[in-house]
Amino acid sequence: MEAVVQDLAQRLVEKLQHHDADHRYLVGLCGIPGSGKSVLAVAVVNAINKIHRRQDVSAPSSQKVDDIAIVVGMDGWHLTRAQLQAMPDPQLAKDRRGAEWTFDAKGFADFVESLRTPISETADGTLWAPSFSHSVKDPVEHDIPIPPTARLLIIEGLYANLNADGGSPHWARASRSFDERWLIEVDRNLARQRLIIRHVQTGVATDEKEAAWRADQNDLPNGDFLLSHLQEPVLKLGSITDDAWIKGMQ
Repeated sequence: MEAVVQDLAQRLVEKLQHHDADHRYLVGLCGIPGSGKSVLAVAVVNAINKIHRRQDVSAPSSQKVDDIAIVVGMDGWHLTRAQLQAMPDPQLAKDRRGAEWTFDAKGFADFVESLRTPISETADGTLWAPSFSHSVKDPVEHDIPIPPTARLLIIEGLYANLNADGGSPHWARASRSFDERWLIEVDRNLARQRLIIRHVQTGVATDEKEAAWRADQNDLPNGDFLLSHLQEPVLKLGSITDDAWIKGMQ
């Protein structure tokens, strides 16, 4: 798996070398729940930054070299629990949290489009993205800084690459703004096993039975929705089957 990460990192470094220095290069990374999106995104970004530090010969050895690549996850665009509670069927909204209609698609698309603004035209060159607090189970606004030195972003999330038929039209507005789109392909049963383990470990479910219910009734149907509404063209990446590697990256 490490070889795949290095290949993807080198690919993006080369793309960036031929990209306008005043514009960010944007990659949308999607995959069904349990496919390893966030782990792969972080691994590739870390590899890119290591390559960048080696190549930046202009900086003194004692000087810190700013990262050139960062990851932004789309969890920050979850609707809040209060917003879900205000829906016509609050219990359904709670049970289906993670479905495309439980996200702020417009806010996500507005953010992605803002990344296409020339860096020199941004007030201080820094943009901000929301994060997600698992302790309070809600987004945290303006929590992730995107400095002008960050010229490459991997934006990972289940609905990063939806087409115009994928629920809200704002999803397609976002996916069309990426310079390239990636899809992680993974065996459905492997993804299900990972989801059950994750839900129990993170407290989303109290036991394996409840975790399996959430995987079967919410997560995997959401993944099916993605695969049937995928914005093309997309670079399809082989399944991440090495769970030991994934655990080591977390």
